[in-house]
Amino acid sequence: MTLLTDYTSYADAQRHFSKDALWALFDGNRKSLNIAQECLDRHPRDRIAVRIAHADGRDEAMSFGVLSDGANRMAHWLIGSGIRPGDRVALMLDPSFAFYAALFGAMKAGAVAVPLFTLFGPDGLRLRVDDCRPRLLLLSPEKADLAKLVSGPEVVVADEEFGESLAAHSSEFAAGTASDDMAMFQYTSGTTRELPEAVKHRHRAIVTVMIAALYGTGVRPGDRFMCPSSPAWGHGLWHGTLAPLALGVTIAAYAGPFDPGRLAQALREFRVTNLSAAATHYRLMKNAGVAEGGGFEIEKLTFTGEPIDSDTAAWAGRTFGTPVRSLYGTTELGVVLANYPGADDFPVKPGALGKPVPGLDLAVLDAAGAPCASGAVGEIMLRRRNKWVSTKDLGHMDEDGYFYHDGRADDAIISAGWTMSAVEIEDVLLKHPDVREAAAIGVADDLRGQVVKAFIVTDRPGDERFVEELQAFTRDRLSQHEYPRQIAVVDSLPKTPAGKVNRQALRDRERNREDA
Repeated sequence: MTLLTDYTSYADAQRHFSKDALWALFDGNRKSLNIAQECLDRHPRDRIAVRIAHADGRDEAMSFGVLSDGANRMAHWLIGSGIRPGDRVALMLDPSFAFYAALFGAMKAGAVAVPLFTLFGPDGLRLRVDDCRPRLLLLSPEKADLAKLVSGPEVVVADEEFGESLAAHSSEFAAGTASDDMAMFQYTSGTTRELPEAVKHRHRAIVTVMIAALYGTGVRPGDRFMCPSSPAWGHGLWHGTLAPLALGVTIAAYAGPFDPGRLAQALREFRVTNLSAAATHYRLMKNAGVAEGGGFEIEKLTFTGEPIDSDTAAWAGRTFGTPVRSLYGTTELGVVLANYPGADDFPVKPGALGKPVPGLDLAVLDAAGAPCASGAVGEIMLRRRNKWVSTKDLGHMDEDGYFYHDGRADDAIISAGWTMSAVEIEDVLLKHPDVREAAAIGVADDLRGQVVKAFIVTDRPGDERFVEELQAFTRDRLSQHEYPRQIAVVDSLPKTPAGKVNRQALRDRERNREDA
């Protein structure tokens, strides 16, 4: 039987894709399915499942058999600890044996796994614990001090004693979950004081996410795949961990404080052929100069999370020998636009988000809900169950059907009747040799309604000469009206926990300053 994984071309993706063909990739069915079984139990036990590049220079490798046994022992341990189907089990762990055993063990036991970002402070952790109300919170030894600050769940530290208690349990376990049983809660990245809503995933979600694997990251059996994003976020969890493991693909993860040199080293040592990272990862490697000299074996290269500036995209293509392709979607809607890595018949257009993945209907609509003309900016919308659902992003489509990103809907800046894109202005500013980071927002102005204010991270002093230089640099490359009328040099930009520039925090800061 020919499977979807046997096809690599764009034409075949359109011709052969169907929901039935997706389900054919799994052992489970529409009635009975378990994510952990699909990701671990059905693959050769001696094959390496996960390699981990630790920030301190250590490498670690675990086979499918080792992880399957660990997950089974964890399932027995959870049940013996009083965890019942539907109970939430929160995990605040970096990639490690304990993380994977707990993640998959919870789902085998019928519980709901809740991965949490390891850099959350007390407020960020408390908000999420209060929201999802887990019965158990599993912490790494480095986070043990947080235990006394959290009330509600039983708190367990994943230390040596915990490992010994797992080893006492059987390595055999038969999961019995239905496809529609709840498997996981996942929080989107937001500020620690503004709690994003948890997205709730059922076991059957592993089937849907395979669309992103096949056409967004281009994963195929035999790839050596790496995603350095935290498995607390959608990209690191679904695209970087669950989808490739379900196909029996060896993955590589990153644990600990991010270091661009360590990532470049891991790409070489693990002989990674398929890399999917955040735009920030590429930018940091470029700025640090750690990827010079070659030695890479990468064949497929993707990014997601936020737009990539054109200089970094060009650098990635030169350095790794293949164009870096956008993977676009939202935590709530999944991946909806892709550039089909590995498809020789799909031309990559610089700056494009790509085209819709098979089976989806997307359009760019204006404020009245009508399709925009080619090149006109509107809101990117997905048709689902006979109604249009917003992605909350602005974009436009060219004459060949490629989609382009023009910023978040709330990042549009309207000044004196002109609509400007924060992303476009930032992209130009980042081309200036003295600009390390840039963010643009709209601020109130009595004459124009709004004007563009740019925040710049640079080693140069933010004097009047530099401000005028940046304004001219932007105006000459965009248009006479499209440039930052205000520029502030700052030491750093606020970021979401996932590492994206937090423009909302900048807007709030400016609004508070104006009110004061």
